[in-house]
Amino acid sequence: MSDAHEFLAARDFLLAHRERYDEAYATFRWPRLARFNWALDHFDAMARGNGRTALWIVRDDGDDVRLSFAELSARSDRVANALRALGARRGDRLLLMLPNVAPTWETLLACMKLGVVVVPATPQLGPTDLADRFARGGIRHVVTDADGAPKFDGLAGDYTRLVVGAERAGWTRYETAYDAPAALDPDGETRADDPLLLYFTSGTTAKPKLVLHTHASYPVGHLSTMYWIGLRADDVHWNISSPGWAKHAWSSVFAPWNAGATVFVYDYARFDARRVLDTIVGRGVTTLCAPPTVWRMLVGEDLGAYAVRLREAVSAGEPLNPEVIERVRHAWGLTIRDGYGQTETTAQVGNPPGQPVKPGSMGRPLPGYRVVLVDPDGREADVGEIALPLGDRPMGLMAGYLDASTTAQAMDGGYYRTGDVAERDADGYVTYVGRADDVFKSSDYRISPFELESALVEHPLVAEAAVVPSPDAMRLAVPKAFVALRGDARPSVDVAREIFRFVRERLPAYKRVRRLEFAELPKTISGKIRRVELRGLEERRHGGGTPADRAPGEHWEEDFPELRDGGTRDSGVGTRDSGLGTR
Repeated sequence: MSDAHEFLAARDFLLAHRERYDEAYATFRWPRLARFNWALDHFDAMARGNGRTALWIVRDDGDDVRLSFAELSARSDRVANALRALGARRGDRLLLMLPNVAPTWETLLACMKLGVVVVPATPQLGPTDLADRFARGGIRHVVTDADGAPKFDGLAGDYTRLVVGAERAGWTRYETAYDAPAALDPDGETRADDPLLLYFTSGTTAKPKLVLHTHASYPVGHLSTMYWIGLRADDVHWNISSPGWAKHAWSSVFAPWNAGATVFVYDYARFDARRVLDTIVGRGVTTLCAPPTVWRMLVGEDLGAYAVRLREAVSAGEPLNPEVIERVRHAWGLTIRDGYGQTETTAQVGNPPGQPVKPGSMGRPLPGYRVVLVDPDGREADVGEIALPLGDRPMGLMAGYLDASTTAQAMDGGYYRTGDVAERDADGYVTYVGRADDVFKSSDYRISPFELESALVEHPLVAEAAVVPSPDAMRLAVPKAFVALRGDARPSVDVAREIFRFVRERLPAYKRVRRLEFAELPKTISGKIRRVELRGLEERRHGGGTPADRAPGEHWEEDFPELRDGGTRDSGVGTRDSGLGTR
């Protein structure tokens, strides 16, 4: 017997309290689930006789793919039967490496119905990355496309291979699954704590960790994400994200379909801000979730010329600088609402609809999440590492990492520790400071890279920036910016001088960027900047803090005497703070 009624009651409560945050936060309780399979008990139930569009994919050539809830339910039943016929069993792990095509959603639903654990993988992975996932993830089955299949040629072993849209020796053509029997007979009940998803993290500071989620933690846990976005059943929701990463499951699967909304995707080959804006207008998108990089590209266009029908606009992935928020508000009368979560969780903190938004803040804890900040001594404080008390464990928290020692470290002292540092104000609003590993000290001041990077990217020539500590004999370390320029801009002494001048007008003396280097920024496959590489580079170069070790294209503030100004010069001595930034 399923506990679907418990899930629906919790869902309906949040939908009814969509703009009543205080009451929702105080009253909401996670559903009590023992047996629950979201695909069978929620999606299929919602899909019966339901001709509304569940999935809408628009391609660059203008071809639209629309599948109703009923059609997607039926297709996933056939795919499940085909996978079972090929040997897929409850608990097996299936690596899903597809772009934004209908089989991505069909396969996920089919695996949920079978109890097969899905290992999402971005199509950007190479053979070495895939070998690591096979070795550590215990992969038994693979679904990919014609572009992905050759990457598995060097991976020997007895595993099922399905390829979408192609014929390939040794592979089963995915489309034959549509001829499988229509009626699916589940092999038994699904427990809510059964494994469902195994994610590899992006690996910004270390080797990717393996995050295990259950049939409750992501499907049901994303009720918090549904609430943050403000989704309704009549929405056409576009989440600009790539399959293979947790954010795709967040807002292109569970959050919108929890609400019964349409999942929209524009499957472009190359990002073009004008075509994206034309698509938002032309396809009647009503809710949009996009990462800060996309929002920064969009505000470079004349937003006021686009008559969007957006009701809600949100951003996640990293904090969004206030200038972008203001440009969108001025053009469309909409406030981009920031939110925060991780691969390990659903949305923890956010600005839900109808609530005041404070510039720079990512909002308040969302219903179902008690969020605290913990100082280096493990005490709750107003500045510290974002942590979730395990005594009040949220349903959206992962079951754990696949490695038990990594889980024990992250959940030490009765908290799940996120590794992110934040500040909380008197109204309960939480402002992101940076990764605990990225925050550093200069002259006893605690420096958040994000704040400095936000100032840098406001310069019209700066496309991206990463700030790390550069060893300094007097200050211990000074902020150094690695900067990538926009378009046709070329690095030069004059550009460096202008950027130094620009940021010194926007930052207090103790936070100023003191060194700058024009460079291409190292990134993970998911596009996140690997500051750990840049920190290591600085340690090797400037361990002695001497100018002799400079790289080509590196500039120091002291090279420009005209920028000196005795009235604001930093003495190099600060007041002691809490020393946060180390775990």
